Amino acid sequence: MLRKLKILLLIVAVMACLVATPMAGAKTELTMYYPVAVGGPLTKIVDSMVADFMKENPDIKVNAIYAGNYNDARIKAFAALKSGKPAQLSVMFSIDIYELIEQDAIIAFDDVVETPQEKAWLDSFYPTLMENGRTAGKTWGIPFQRSTIVMYYNKDAFKAAGIDPNKPPETWEQLIAVGKKLTKADGSQWGAMIPSTGYPYWMFGALTMQNGQVLMNDAGNETYFDSPAVVEALQFWRDLGAKHKIMPADTIEWGTLRQNFLEGKTAIMWHSTGNLTIVKKKAKFDFGVAMLPASKRRGTPTGGGNFYIFKKTSAEERKAAMRLIKFMTSPERSAEWSMKTGYMGISQAAYETGKLKAYIEGFPYAAVARDQLKFATAELSTYQTGRIRKALDDAIQAALTGAKSPATSLKEAQSLSERLLKQYR
Repeated sequence: MLRKLKILLLIVAVMACLVATPMAGAKTELTMYYPVAVGGPLTKIVDSMVADFMKENPDIKVNAIYAGNYNDARIKAFAALKSGKPAQLSVMFSIDIYELIEQDAIIAFDDVVETPQEKAWLDSFYPTLMENGRTAGKTWGIPFQRSTIVMYYNKDAFKAAGIDPNKPPETWEQLIAVGKKLTKADGSQWGAMIPSTGYPYWMFGALTMQNGQVLMNDAGNETYFDSPAVVEALQFWRDLGAKHKIMPADTIEWGTLRQNFLEGKTAIMWHSTGNLTIVKKKAKFDFGVAMLPASKRRGTPTGGGNFYIFKKTSAEERKAAMRLIKFMTSPERSAEWSMKTGYMGISQAAYETGKLKAYIEGFPYAAVARDQLKFATAELSTYQTGRIRKALDDAIQAALTGAKSPATSLKEAQSLSERLLKQYR
């Protein structure tokens, strides 16, 4: 009888182990989409950060999926939501906020944070970066892959043209004057290039801000495309090629501009600070990085991607997503991300870390994008963002190619915007 009892207890113990083992090893699984906007080895950097997170959090498995560029990431995220197998979180355009809210696709972080420390965390990022993450009194996006537009310039080309390499142009007038000296008659080198494909509305937002005018209101339901200062800004952009001839009068490609700069085909380029580390590694000439020049004032829109948590998630998945996002945006990780990519540290605390302080001391250009935040504004973001952004992009292209005047093209874009946004007021 005693022997039978022992066997029974052994069987019960084995069964208990079999039941307990899968539970002990159970993991919360997250799928995260992320985009790459400027190319380079960014996917490896993100994957490495995610791997480090899983080492520190063995109870969470993260499937990090590179989803293409920002537009690709948005399309794939929406497709996943409709398929019934959604991702739990994603890095997407900061300007996608209104579309994501309208589609009821995301939740506000205010509804996920629980502790006083987590609530304080929501206010730990640079306020200017949060302008594209907050609306209607709530926080919907957390900054991660964020940037401003900066001016890269070839110091060797400046020296060859008799220009002080330590004095990049600070005004529109100086940009024209310097650009003329840098432009070679045989077409082998242009004075400057501003990309007009990919994200032309983003570059245009810098020009309009420099001319004292933002493109939209804070509520995302009004635009100012046909205001006089905006028309003047587009006329200036066109004149750089058509009148002053310091840049090509036709289209300048976003995707190839960095290579054109590295090959000496342009002495100045306006581009994302996300290119900084690659330019640092690959430039075979002495280069500089400066804030964008001013008209009535300096100005640039912020840019890049935020973290979002999708609504179709369990409470457990939301908590796991929060742990991942807090890890990826911590001061130490943000500092590491900035040094490896050129994107900004997203908080003052990131720039107070010893490693980023030391990096900036040896490479001061890593602080330009951060310092420019004092002159920055939110990137163009409204309800019906995709259609309105396309209308503005088309207007810019029409003006730059000479198909329409800046005033006419912008008036048409504003008219479409009015029709689309009226319902949101």
